[in-house]
Amino acid sequence: MLDPKFIRENLDLVKTAIKNRGIKLDLGEFSALDKQKKKVQLELEELRRQKNSANDDITKLLKEKKDAKKRIKEMKVVAEKIDGLEAQEKELDVKVKNILFNIPNVPHESIPVGDASNNKVVRSWGKAREFDFAAKNHVEICERLDIMDLPRAAKITGSNFVLFKGDGAKLQRALIDFMLDLHTAKHGYREIWPPALVNRQSMTGTGQLPKLEEDMYKLKDEDLFLVPTAEVPVTNIHRDDVLEEDSLPIYYTAYTPCFRREAGSYGKDTKGLMRVHQFDKVELVKFVKPQGSFDELEKLVADAEEVLQLLNLPYRVNMLSTGDLSFAASKCYDLEAYAPGLDKWLEVSSCSNFCDFQARRANIRYRGKDKKLNYVHTLNGSGVALARTVIAIIENYQNSDGTVEIPQVLRRYFDGKTRIG
Repeated sequence: MLDPKFIRENLDLVKTAIKNRGIKLDLGEFSALDKQKKKVQLELEELRRQKNSANDDITKLLKEKKDAKKRIKEMKVVAEKIDGLEAQEKELDVKVKNILFNIPNVPHESIPVGDASNNKVVRSWGKAREFDFAAKNHVEICERLDIMDLPRAAKITGSNFVLFKGDGAKLQRALIDFMLDLHTAKHGYREIWPPALVNRQSMTGTGQLPKLEEDMYKLKDEDLFLVPTAEVPVTNIHRDDVLEEDSLPIYYTAYTPCFRREAGSYGKDTKGLMRVHQFDKVELVKFVKPQGSFDELEKLVADAEEVLQLLNLPYRVNMLSTGDLSFAASKCYDLEAYAPGLDKWLEVSSCSNFCDFQARRANIRYRGKDKKLNYVHTLNGSGVALARTVIAIIENYQNSDGTVEIPQVLRRYFDGKTRIG
């Protein structure tokens, strides 16, 4: 959520930011309600001053044993006006907040302006493997090895769910363990095992609600949601907290299954593991001081990159343009691994700096050494997401005989086994 004062003082900047995101949103209603709320607040200040003055006068009159009826009557009239204006202020506050919840974050000045075609590749790593045989896609390979079963997953649940079997299931578990071990032992993150269900306040705090509610899985009888990412429960660990400056930065990592309805994915590539409703992900979350948050973003990206480097998967880093940026992010990098069987670059990580956007929604602050309270900056990124990383591993490590080499860093989780097949 943006600071209303910031919007008030930088209205043209916010309007330009909204336009550059390709969003149609009129700030006229916000400006009108904001002015109305300010007017009510000024009237309330004056009336409260009058009420306090009347209270003092009444106390004095009663002490002097004089008639205070007229002053008491006047004070009651003022009190009634205050009650009416306080109700009006609360109503206006709700209306203003509802608008604020739908205003996206302001994109950082360093990112490209435009739609997804303006995304900028800032660097690449690794070399695409050259095959001396026709490379197969992950669906063909997994079905032949009997490590993934989409028809039975559809029978159990529905389309776009996955059933992993045998070494396919073990590959999932090995990847999760490998990433958590790396991020905790080398990168300095503290491991968290959060709930897989979160309440509406948590989803609103990180920006999924109200904007993306149709994409979420919601319980029928309770106002709870299955987590779309560990970002939601982990960020909300410190909702309504006041942290001490010396405790920052705070780094957390967490594994969770992630659930997304992908309501807007009709017509998009849904082959195999490309776009599933449930997938596994290791998430990285940071709470930092504002001054160094963009440096922290670069470190976050590097932490996610090391996962792909150790897996020896060719990848590229994209800086997202204003039109491709998520609602809450100020700046974001996507990591895309190359899948030779599909001949596609697949997003396996998205690393974002939200500045104080989430912290304002979730009321996460820190007390500086000057005793003043400031909002933290929050960051998160996939470290990394498994569904598409599994695609990249299966397709990059395939052999002509249909077997799949196990990446060197994962072999200790397979008791030294070197290949699947």
